[in-house]
Amino acid sequence: MNNRTRLGKLARLPACAAFVIFVGLIGALSSRAAMAVEIQRVVSPGGIEAWLVEQHTIPLIAMDFAFKGGTRLDPRGKEGLGNLLSGLLDEGAGELDAQAFQEQLQAHAIQLGFSIDRDSFRGSLQTLSEHRDKAFSLLTLALNEPRFDAEPIERIRAQILAGLAFEAEDPNQIASKAFFATAFPDHPYGRPNHGQPATVAMLTADDLRDFKARQFTTDRLFIGVVGDITATELATRLDSVFGGLPAHADTDLAALPVLQPATGQTAIIARDIPQTVMMFGMPGLLRKDPDFIPAYVMNYMLGGGGFTSRLTEEIREKRGLAYSVYSYLVPLDEAGLYLGGVATQNARAGETLDLIRAELERMRDHGVGEEELDNAKTYLIGSYPLRFDSNAKIAGQLLGIQLQDLGIDYFDKRNDLIAAVTQADIRRVAERLLDPRQLSLVAVGEPDGIAATDAPALP
Repeated sequence: MNNRTRLGKLARLPACAAFVIFVGLIGALSSRAAMAVEIQRVVSPGGIEAWLVEQHTIPLIAMDFAFKGGTRLDPRGKEGLGNLLSGLLDEGAGELDAQAFQEQLQAHAIQLGFSIDRDSFRGSLQTLSEHRDKAFSLLTLALNEPRFDAEPIERIRAQILAGLAFEAEDPNQIASKAFFATAFPDHPYGRPNHGQPATVAMLTADDLRDFKARQFTTDRLFIGVVGDITATELATRLDSVFGGLPAHADTDLAALPVLQPATGQTAIIARDIPQTVMMFGMPGLLRKDPDFIPAYVMNYMLGGGGFTSRLTEEIREKRGLAYSVYSYLVPLDEAGLYLGGVATQNARAGETLDLIRAELERMRDHGVGEEELDNAKTYLIGSYPLRFDSNAKIAGQLLGIQLQDLGIDYFDKRNDLIAAVTQADIRRVAERLLDPRQLSLVAVGEPDGIAATDAPALP
């Protein structure tokens, strides 16, 4: 069963500054190719659905897939289990041990990888068309018959523990972990994605098998495929790769409550370093919120637009307080966050934080001008086609809009949604989101001019 929609409308450009016009023109040229792309909804005989973009001019196939759930399904006391699993699925499966499995990947130039975040467990496969049989066979083995032999478990465990030791000394990682632990003290979102040394050290092969059985179910599965494969062939491949997995999970993710992150805390983690690293944030929006697109445009102007953003202008360009300052929206499945970060001299940490608060208030109280808004929209529209300049990127985009439940026609609508954002929309979402009283902060270093209101929540 195939339903088609077009990937288009990627170059609607208002007149603006020369640089933004240049970016827009590049986007317009790129979008001509994108407009010819068709997305097909493919459903296998066994009922497994994927979104497909056929592209037969290049002999490559890219598949991205994900199971909803992610590290929030790590059992308490076994944090890091999903992350360990993501490192082991290509370390031996079926009759192939770790070395033999990797040799097969390399001999056929197949790229296979797995990762996990708070809300999903992801996989990606890229292969030459001529090696598709081998590629799909290896993926089938990895998902259905992983070995979890002792040697690769200990090797990957050691790599993770080494990474955790590094993270324990990295101010950015310290700040991030403490921020999430503070914002979500009683929820899996507050736990570290990679686990802790004590929990990772005790994980077993049986734990891995149990997590895989609970995580890998077809009712939580989303798939995007791009390249030299037909809808008919893909339908058959879907059943061969994923059809052996359980159909239903034992936990209803939809029944989990939407969270409101804790706000207003200021925590200081003392470290003898010359700079203070700060992570700040407030409640944000879920991806399906009608205000998300206006908030996305607003954030570009406030802190997401690099050298064109207000935070960079005030903190870096005018005062030289930091090399980089930024903000971004984090639409998790169960909570929305609006986060940012900066690193500055200890002696000027309080001054930097005051400027951040002032810029939040200025955006909230005064909004933006027409030219600033037009420039932001032009860049966001014109740069969009750069997300579609390879099969792998397109597959990732197909997967992303499925995970966020944006609809198969989202590519057609996205730039129209950006173009429709008005100054009144920006003012509305700024008033909704930018409340400095709700700003939570974790500062790592020896910051002057910042007083802690809470002890840091450490995972």
